[in-house]
Amino acid sequence: MITRIAALCALVAVACCAQPAGADGDFNYAPPNADFSPAFPEQTRAPHTLSGVTLEVTEIASGLVEPWALEFLPDGSVLVTERPGRLRVITRDGVISPPVAGLPDVDARNQGGLLDVVLSPTFASDRLIYWSYAEPRGDDTNGTSVARGRLSEDASRVENAQVIFRQTPAWRSTGHYGSVLVFDRAGRLFVTLGERMGAEPRQLAQDLSTHLGKVVRINPDGSVPSDNPFAGRTEARAELWSYGHRNPQGADLHPETGALWTIEHGAKGGDELNRPLPGRNYGWPVISYGEEYSGAPIGEGVAARQGMEQPIYYWDPSFAPGDMDFYRGDLFPWRGDILVAALRSRELIRLELDGDRVVGEERFAIADGRVRDIEEAADGSLWLITDEENGRVLRVTPQR
Repeated sequence: MITRIAALCALVAVACCAQPAGADGDFNYAPPNADFSPAFPEQTRAPHTLSGVTLEVTEIASGLVEPWALEFLPDGSVLVTERPGRLRVITRDGVISPPVAGLPDVDARNQGGLLDVVLSPTFASDRLIYWSYAEPRGDDTNGTSVARGRLSEDASRVENAQVIFRQTPAWRSTGHYGSVLVFDRAGRLFVTLGERMGAEPRQLAQDLSTHLGKVVRINPDGSVPSDNPFAGRTEARAELWSYGHRNPQGADLHPETGALWTIEHGAKGGDELNRPLPGRNYGWPVISYGEEYSGAPIGEGVAARQGMEQPIYYWDPSFAPGDMDFYRGDLFPWRGDILVAALRSRELIRLELDGDRVVGEERFAIADGRVRDIEEAADGSLWLITDEENGRVLRVTPQR
């Protein structure tokens, strides 16, 4: 099935207007929930920037159950995770494999389950894959864990699966697992970790003795790189890279600098785009540009504090960001832009950058689906997944 979608403007937080945005770039953001002033120009509500692209969307596969992530294999097929605990291989012409055998059990309640999957940087020689998941830890607790194993030559099973990282402490919660995996250029693995969704565990995002609300950086075997910012310090976990995060579910390396960028969920507003620097504090739950779902202020109701980093960009109201990717190809005229999967607003969002500042937004409505993950194929096309009960894999190209 092929559909064509023009860039649409958002009238409210959960929907887009029925007509394409005008050539004059008129763009209507919904009213914010909070009344904070941005810390610098264009930290929020950047102008609508039109690229002149209309999307052609082709459905590759459907019938998946709450898919969460996809990853390309060298032959052009994709690995796709389903939150109930299944990993599948889908060919470019839409053939869905039986579940890949050999993965451990997951806690698939609410937001939990089998989450991200990535290939080893040396997959061509070792066939290792890495995946994150909500691991049951006993006594109704769980936590985000990362495991790796060898994908068999026929891609039907994972061999020698081993857990290389466990978020601690475990918690009786079924939300905010974070859980994006990104290898840096040196082959170290970044793992984003949520703060487990609750008044008590969220406070631990500021506690360096825990993994809650953190970005961690580990070696491929789970050991700690010696140049991590907290390595050798007794008051902190050596795996920590940055802290004060809420629930980051998108991350990518900047294609020129190699720096890690992340995107994370706020509450009622306060979705954030960050460039996590080693050892820095990103503020949650002390500062936020959002408010509680009840309408109450978050913490003391402040958006800035000395010693805490400001987001590069924030959104209020929230659109619920999934994955993010820098575009590297030539098929779209978007090289260097950030593409964001939007769950709540069901969109593909393009962010135009000038250095490390967002100077424009463009939004494309994706019908009938919460957009969870984005991956760029070798030909520059975009592959998306939608994460409902009838989850789909979509291929997106510019209309010719």
